[in-house]
Amino acid sequence: MDRVAYRAGALLFGSGLVHLVVLVASGTSWEGPLSYRKAMTFGLSFGLTVATLTWATSFLRMSARLRSVLLGAFTAVSVVEVALVTLQVWRGVPSHFNFETGFDTAVSMTLAMGGAVIIATVLAFTGAALRPAAGLSASMIFALRFGLVVLLGALAVGALMIAHGVGLARGGDPQLAYTTAGTLKPVHAVTMHAILVVPALAWLLRFTAWPERRRTLVVRLVSAGYVLVIAAVWLVFG
Repeated sequence: MDRVAYRAGALLFGSGLVHLVVLVASGTSWEGPLSYRKAMTFGLSFGLTVATLTWATSFLRMSARLRSVLLGAFTAVSVVEVALVTLQVWRGVPSHFNFETGFDTAVSMTLAMGGAVIIATVLAFTGAALRPAAGLSASMIFALRFGLVVLLGALAVGALMIAHGVGLARGGDPQLAYTTAGTLKPVHAVTMHAILVVPALAWLLRFTAWPERRRTLVVRLVSAGYVLVIAAVWLVFG
């Protein structure tokens, strides 16, 4: 399953890069729900997250079968999410909060249901990380727990964006839905990738001569700094 997930992550990331080129070459707007930027950011972000979660969860002490099922679900839904967003961008219609036609409604609802599946899989991985884990260093255990909990926070922000936006769009004001949801995008982006930054730091520290106590302290300090960055982004953009 890991190989499939890594390939899917690379495919999604490659899609994001392609849409970056399209966006620059076309000279169209970087803003708004119809911009190629949306296909770009979804491809890059989901591609990176799929690869990161595959790597990070390889350290967890859990059933190989259960991990494969969870990782498979996360990967499949990520591919569907990026594919639908990209499809709607090329169709020239919004992917989220769009209930203009039966097809657009089905896309919007599928994206929302996909988000629920993603939350469920990350919750399961977080539960596994919070259980006692023999054989892992204290720094890596802390990094994994921190990264997954913050990722859950990112998904909560995403769910809040969708719920609020759907309510506004259903109420007849889709433009306000896009504008309001957009204010939370910076917070959502920063919290999405703690699962890469902090565990990667813990992994790199293994190659130093520092004792585990010092490595754990560094990981904790960096995690505290990451929380401050999230808070600052929330205050500025939220």
